[in-house]
Amino acid sequence: MKFVAILSLIALLLCSHLSRSSPLDPIEVEPSHLLPRPLILQYTSSIEEPSDSTLTQLRCDSWRFAAEANNLAPWRVVPTECGTYVRDYVTGLAYRFDLEMVARESLNHARTVEIKGDGMDAWIFDIDETLLSNLPYYTSHGYGLELFNAHEFDIWVEKAIAPAIESSLILYEEVRALGFKIFLLTGRSEGHMNVTIENLKRAGFLHWDKLILRGPNDKGKTATAYKSEKRREIEEEGYRIHGNSGDQWSDLLGYSVSSRSFKLPNPMYFIP
Repeated sequence: MKFVAILSLIALLLCSHLSRSSPLDPIEVEPSHLLPRPLILQYTSSIEEPSDSTLTQLRCDSWRFAAEANNLAPWRVVPTECGTYVRDYVTGLAYRFDLEMVARESLNHARTVEIKGDGMDAWIFDIDETLLSNLPYYTSHGYGLELFNAHEFDIWVEKAIAPAIESSLILYEEVRALGFKIFLLTGRSEGHMNVTIENLKRAGFLHWDKLILRGPNDKGKTATAYKSEKRREIEEEGYRIHGNSGDQWSDLLGYSVSSRSFKLPNPMYFIP
Protein backbone atom coordinates (compact mmCIF):
# COMPACT_ATOMS: atom_id res chain seq x y z
CA MET A 1 0.00 0.00 0.00
CA LYS A 2 2.87 2.39 0.82
CA PHE A 3 4.33 1.73 -2.66
CA VAL A 4 1.01 2.60 -4.32
CA ALA A 5 0.72 5.76 -2.23
CA ILE A 6 4.22 6.87 -3.25
CA LEU A 7 3.43 6.32 -6.94
CA SER A 8 0.21 8.34 -6.57
CA LEU A 9 2.13 11.21 -4.94
CA ILE A 10 4.73 11.24 -7.74
CA ALA A 11 1.99 11.31 -10.38
CA LEU A 12 0.24 14.18 -8.59
CA LEU A 13 3.43 16.25 -8.40
CA LEU A 14 4.20 15.60 -12.08
CA CYS A 15 0.71 16.63 -13.20
CA SER A 16 1.00 19.78 -11.08
CA HIS A 17 4.27 20.66 -12.80
CA LEU A 18 2.90 20.02 -16.30
CA SER A 19 -0.19 22.12 -15.64
CA ARG A 20 2.10 25.17 -15.12
CA SER A 21 4.17 24.51 -18.26
CA SER A 22 3.72 24.74 -21.99
CA PRO A 23 3.46 21.31 -23.68
CA LEU A 24 6.75 22.06 -25.41
CA ASP A 25 8.61 23.38 -22.35
CA PRO A 26 11.40 21.07 -21.14
CA ILE A 27 10.81 19.30 -17.83
CA GLU A 28 13.43 20.37 -15.33
CA VAL A 29 15.14 17.39 -13.75
CA GLU A 30 18.40 16.82 -12.00
CA PRO A 31 21.37 16.75 -14.47
CA SER A 32 22.21 13.21 -13.44
CA HIS A 33 18.80 12.08 -14.72
CA LEU A 34 18.88 13.81 -18.13
CA LEU A 35 18.08 11.52 -21.06
CA PRO A 36 20.15 11.73 -24.28
CA ARG A 37 18.78 14.53 -26.45
CA PRO A 38 17.71 13.37 -29.96
CA LEU A 39 19.71 14.84 -32.83
CA ILE A 40 17.25 16.59 -35.12
CA LEU A 41 18.36 18.40 -38.25
CA GLN A 42 17.35 22.05 -38.03
CA TYR A 43 17.24 24.27 -41.11
CA THR A 44 18.28 27.89 -40.95
CA SER A 45 15.45 30.38 -41.40
CA SER A 46 17.68 32.73 -43.40
CA ILE A 47 17.61 30.67 -46.64
CA GLU A 48 16.34 32.81 -49.49
CA GLU A 49 13.30 31.63 -51.39
CA PRO A 50 14.68 29.72 -54.41
CA SER A 51 13.63 30.50 -57.95
CA ASP A 52 11.20 28.28 -59.83
CA SER A 53 14.03 26.85 -61.92
CA THR A 54 16.03 26.01 -58.79
CA LEU A 55 13.02 24.31 -57.21
CA THR A 56 12.52 22.23 -60.36
CA GLN A 57 16.20 21.27 -60.32
CA LEU A 58 15.97 20.21 -56.67
CA ARG A 59 12.76 18.24 -57.18
CA CYS A 60 14.26 16.44 -60.17
CA ASP A 61 17.44 15.73 -58.21
CA SER A 62 15.26 14.09 -55.57
CA TRP A 63 13.28 12.16 -58.17
CA ARG A 64 16.43 10.81 -59.86
CA PHE A 65 17.96 9.86 -56.51
CA ALA A 66 14.79 7.94 -55.60
CA ALA A 67 14.77 6.22 -59.00
CA GLU A 68 18.43 5.17 -58.79
CA ALA A 69 18.01 3.98 -55.19
CA ASN A 70 14.97 1.89 -56.20
CA ASN A 71 12.78 3.84 -53.79
CA LEU A 72 10.10 4.68 -56.36
CA ALA A 73 7.12 2.52 -57.13
CA PRO A 74 7.42 1.08 -60.64
CA TRP A 75 7.38 4.09 -62.96
CA ARG A 76 6.61 4.29 -66.67
CA VAL A 77 7.87 7.70 -67.82
CA VAL A 78 10.06 10.54 -66.61
CA PRO A 79 7.97 13.29 -64.91
CA THR A 80 7.14 16.03 -67.39
CA GLU A 81 8.90 18.73 -65.38
CA CYS A 82 12.10 16.63 -65.34
CA GLY A 83 12.42 16.04 -69.08
CA THR A 84 14.99 18.79 -69.61
CA TYR A 85 16.78 17.78 -66.43
CA VAL A 86 17.18 14.15 -67.58
CA ARG A 87 18.29 15.28 -71.04
CA ASP A 88 20.97 17.53 -69.58
CA TYR A 89 22.13 14.78 -67.22
CA VAL A 90 22.51 11.95 -69.74
CA THR A 91 24.14 14.21 -72.35
CA GLY A 92 26.46 15.92 -69.88
CA LEU A 93 29.52 15.26 -67.77
CA ALA A 94 27.61 14.09 -64.68
CA TYR A 95 26.36 10.94 -66.42
CA ARG A 96 29.82 10.18 -67.79
CA PHE A 97 31.42 10.67 -64.38
CA ASP A 98 28.80 8.45 -62.71
CA LEU A 99 29.43 5.70 -65.28
CA GLU A 100 33.17 5.98 -64.75
CA MET A 101 32.74 5.75 -60.98
CA VAL A 102 30.75 2.51 -61.29
CA ALA A 103 33.32 1.05 -63.68
CA ARG A 104 36.19 2.02 -61.40
CA GLU A 105 34.61 0.45 -58.31
CA SER A 106 33.71 -2.66 -60.30
CA LEU A 107 37.30 -3.08 -61.41
CA ASN A 108 38.57 -2.53 -57.87
CA HIS A 109 36.36 -5.42 -56.75
CA ALA A 110 37.39 -7.64 -59.67
CA ARG A 111 41.03 -7.19 -58.74
CA THR A 112 40.38 -8.49 -55.22
CA VAL A 113 38.90 -11.79 -56.46
CA GLU A 114 41.19 -14.79 -56.27
CA ILE A 115 40.85 -16.43 -59.67
CA LYS A 116 40.93 -20.18 -59.08
CA GLY A 117 42.30 -21.04 -62.50
CA ASP A 118 39.61 -23.65 -63.17
CA GLY A 119 37.73 -21.44 -65.60
CA MET A 120 34.69 -21.14 -63.33
CA ASP A 121 35.01 -17.55 -62.08
CA ALA A 122 32.29 -15.53 -63.82
CA TRP A 123 31.19 -11.95 -64.38
CA ILE A 124 27.78 -11.07 -65.82
CA PHE A 125 27.02 -8.00 -67.93
CA ASP A 126 23.68 -6.68 -69.09
CA ILE A 127 23.80 -5.10 -72.57
CA ASP A 128 21.50 -2.10 -73.07
CA GLU A 129 22.62 0.99 -71.09
CA THR A 130 25.32 -1.22 -69.56
CA LEU A 131 27.62 -2.08 -72.47
CA LEU A 132 25.76 -0.40 -75.34
CA SER A 133 24.20 3.06 -75.18
CA ASN A 134 20.80 3.68 -76.71
CA LEU A 135 21.04 7.44 -76.25
CA PRO A 136 20.74 8.04 -80.02
CA TYR A 137 17.33 6.34 -79.88
CA TYR A 138 16.17 8.16 -76.74
CA THR A 139 17.30 11.49 -78.18
CA SER A 140 14.43 11.10 -80.63
CA HIS A 141 12.01 9.85 -77.96
CA GLY A 142 12.15 12.45 -75.23
CA TYR A 143 14.84 10.92 -73.01
CA GLY A 144 12.18 8.89 -71.22
CA LEU A 145 9.26 11.30 -71.46
CA GLU A 146 7.50 9.00 -73.95
CA LEU A 147 5.98 5.64 -73.12
CA PHE A 148 8.22 2.81 -74.27
CA ASN A 149 7.31 1.58 -77.74
CA ALA A 150 8.62 -1.95 -78.25
CA HIS A 151 8.08 -1.89 -82.01
CA GLU A 152 10.04 1.32 -82.54
CA PHE A 153 12.81 0.15 -80.24
CA ASP A 154 13.09 -3.13 -82.16
CA ILE A 155 13.58 -1.12 -85.36
CA TRP A 156 16.44 0.70 -83.64
CA VAL A 157 17.97 -2.56 -82.38
CA GLU A 158 17.91 -3.99 -85.91
CA LYS A 159 20.17 -1.19 -87.07
CA ALA A 160 22.96 -2.55 -84.82
CA ILE A 161 24.55 0.89 -84.41
CA ALA A 162 24.33 1.50 -80.65
CA PRO A 163 27.71 2.84 -79.49
CA ALA A 164 29.73 1.45 -76.62
CA ILE A 165 29.72 3.03 -73.19
CA GLU A 166 33.44 3.79 -73.05
CA SER A 167 34.00 3.16 -69.34
CA SER A 168 32.12 -0.16 -69.62
CA LEU A 169 34.25 -1.25 -72.57
CA ILE A 170 37.39 -0.58 -70.55
CA LEU A 171 35.98 -2.52 -67.58
CA TYR A 172 34.92 -5.37 -69.86
CA GLU A 173 38.40 -5.75 -71.31
CA GLU A 174 40.06 -5.53 -67.90
CA VAL A 175 37.74 -8.14 -66.38
CA ARG A 176 38.45 -10.51 -69.28
CA ALA A 177 42.19 -9.97 -68.88
CA LEU A 178 41.94 -10.91 -65.19
CA GLY A 179 40.62 -14.34 -66.19
CA PHE A 180 36.87 -14.07 -65.63
CA LYS A 181 34.43 -15.90 -67.86
CA ILE A 182 32.10 -13.33 -69.41
CA PHE A 183 28.34 -13.94 -69.56
CA LEU A 184 26.14 -11.45 -71.41
CA LEU A 185 22.61 -11.66 -70.01
CA THR A 186 20.13 -9.46 -71.85
CA GLY A 187 16.40 -8.95 -72.04
CA ARG A 188 16.58 -8.87 -75.82
CA SER A 189 14.84 -11.74 -77.60
CA GLU A 190 16.62 -14.57 -79.40
CA GLY A 191 15.26 -13.11 -82.63
CA HIS A 192 17.80 -10.31 -82.17
CA MET A 193 20.74 -12.66 -81.68
CA ASN A 194 22.56 -11.85 -84.93
CA VAL A 195 22.11 -8.07 -84.82
CA THR A 196 23.12 -8.02 -81.16
CA ILE A 197 26.33 -9.91 -81.94
CA GLU A 198 26.97 -7.57 -84.87
CA ASN A 199 26.39 -4.48 -82.72
CA LEU A 200 28.58 -5.74 -79.87
CA LYS A 201 31.50 -6.46 -82.17
CA ARG A 202 31.07 -3.17 -84.01
CA ALA A 203 31.23 -1.37 -80.65
CA GLY A 204 34.41 -3.21 -79.61
CA PHE A 205 33.09 -6.07 -77.47
CA LEU A 206 34.86 -8.84 -79.34
CA HIS A 207 35.00 -11.82 -76.98
CA TRP A 208 32.62 -13.38 -74.48
CA ASP A 209 31.90 -16.88 -73.24
CA LYS A 210 28.11 -16.97 -73.48
CA LEU A 211 25.38 -14.67 -74.77
CA ILE A 212 21.96 -15.31 -73.20
CA LEU A 213 18.78 -13.85 -74.71
CA ARG A 214 15.09 -14.37 -73.95
CA GLY A 215 13.73 -17.55 -75.53
CA PRO A 216 10.10 -18.57 -76.15
CA ASN A 217 9.82 -19.99 -72.62
CA ASP A 218 10.84 -16.65 -71.11
CA LYS A 219 7.98 -14.69 -72.66
CA GLY A 220 5.89 -12.89 -70.06
CA LYS A 221 8.39 -13.21 -67.23
CA THR A 222 9.57 -10.14 -65.40
CA ALA A 223 13.20 -9.27 -65.94
CA THR A 224 13.90 -10.06 -62.30
CA ALA A 225 12.47 -13.57 -62.61
CA TYR A 226 14.03 -14.25 -66.01
CA LYS A 227 17.51 -13.11 -65.05
CA SER A 228 17.40 -14.87 -61.69
CA GLU A 229 16.58 -18.14 -63.46
CA LYS A 230 19.46 -17.68 -65.89
CA ARG A 231 21.89 -16.88 -63.07
CA ARG A 232 20.80 -20.03 -61.25
CA GLU A 233 21.49 -22.04 -64.41
CA ILE A 234 24.96 -20.51 -64.57
CA GLU A 235 25.58 -21.47 -60.95
CA GLU A 236 24.26 -24.97 -61.53
CA GLU A 237 26.92 -25.38 -64.21
CA GLY A 238 29.47 -24.79 -61.46
CA TYR A 239 30.33 -21.14 -62.06
CA ARG A 240 31.04 -18.71 -59.25
CA ILE A 241 29.42 -15.34 -60.03
CA HIS A 242 31.68 -12.68 -58.55
CA GLY A 243 30.27 -9.62 -60.30
CA ASN A 244 27.14 -8.48 -62.07
CA SER A 245 26.80 -5.16 -63.91
CA GLY A 246 23.46 -3.71 -64.99
CA ASP A 247 21.54 -0.45 -65.31
CA GLN A 248 18.28 -1.89 -63.88
CA TRP A 249 17.66 -3.26 -60.41
CA SER A 250 15.96 -6.17 -62.16
CA ASP A 251 19.40 -7.03 -63.62
CA LEU A 252 20.75 -7.44 -60.11
CA LEU A 253 18.01 -8.48 -57.67
CA GLY A 254 16.16 -11.77 -57.16
CA TYR A 255 18.05 -14.94 -56.34
CA SER A 256 21.41 -16.44 -57.32
CA VAL A 257 22.84 -12.95 -56.99
CA SER A 258 26.52 -12.23 -57.47
CA SER A 259 29.05 -11.59 -54.71
CA ARG A 260 28.94 -7.91 -55.70
CA SER A 261 26.43 -6.16 -57.94
CA PHE A 262 27.07 -2.84 -59.68
CA LYS A 263 24.22 -0.54 -60.69
CA LEU A 264 24.86 1.82 -63.59
CA PRO A 265 22.78 5.01 -63.69
CA ASN A 266 19.70 5.16 -65.90
CA PRO A 267 16.97 7.74 -65.25
CA MET A 268 15.30 7.21 -68.66
CA TYR A 269 13.34 4.01 -68.07
CA PHE A 270 12.47 1.32 -65.54
CA ILE A 271 12.20 -2.42 -66.20
CA PRO A 272 10.60 -4.57 -63.45
